[in-house]
Amino acid sequence: MNHWISFKEISRSTSLVIGSFLCFLMILIALISIVWTPFPPDQLDIVNRLNGPNYQHWLGTDHFGRDVASRIMEGTLNAVLVGGIAISIGLVGGFLLGISSVLFGGWYEVGIMRIADFTFAFPALLIAILLTSSIGSGIYTSIIAIGIFNIPVFARIIRASAKSVLRKEFAVAAKAIGKRKIWILFDHIIPNIVGVIIIQVAISFSIALLAESGLSYLGIGTQPPNASWGLMLYESRTFLSEAPYLGIFPGVSIALSVLGVTLFGDGLRDLLDPKDNSIY
Repeated sequence: MNHWISFKEISRSTSLVIGSFLCFLMILIALISIVWTPFPPDQLDIVNRLNGPNYQHWLGTDHFGRDVASRIMEGTLNAVLVGGIAISIGLVGGFLLGISSVLFGGWYEVGIMRIADFTFAFPALLIAILLTSSIGSGIYTSIIAIGIFNIPVFARIIRASAKSVLRKEFAVAAKAIGKRKIWILFDHIIPNIVGVIIIQVAISFSIALLAESGLSYLGIGTQPPNASWGLMLYESRTFLSEAPYLGIFPGVSIALSVLGVTLFGDGLRDLLDPKDNSIY
């Protein structure tokens, strides 16, 4: 980062404030669900199936009598875990490939970028379908598929940002006085691309949340009896006419979470972009 960001600057960014609040709420719900939920998320209660929201079941019950609020909370935890681990895989893999391509250059750099281009032809859904045939459906399939898809995304962005820094006057001057490229990398390049990486993490995380829900909806991701927003949407299809809340609550959870992370990323970009420091 080129400068310290003051609390006043943060408070003036509407996107960052709203996004931070929604992200904080999502993470808080995920953490609380580890130690407490109103009911066990997989507890069946056929007698009280398809009951609307009430004082006992805040968001109602599903077709098996399971508490919707508890399953929303568990689904939040699963979404955060899948998104967080998958983006970590993409970040580490992409960082190593992107930085090494800048460091070595030549045919190595060209080869890495062509492999990245090839990987872009396989979206997370297609990778997940291919993985299903070997390791089966489940949460690990979602993590690996989303992680692999994000490796070339981070690799290309980190490479482009690093090469941009290398063209700056201070980097050229360091090279002119004989400073080795590896030390230019650690002293100048990495510190100056941290902001770009943070912004990309936020953007990729919002996409990962959506991908996790989509894979679960298609039956490739999280499997019953574990809860997932996408799986809850899939299970609600048959009962939307008599219990529309079964689709509304997980749908709103997905929308608010993706919106929150997206606004957080947009707010960070507004603050960290040296070409445009205007606050919206």
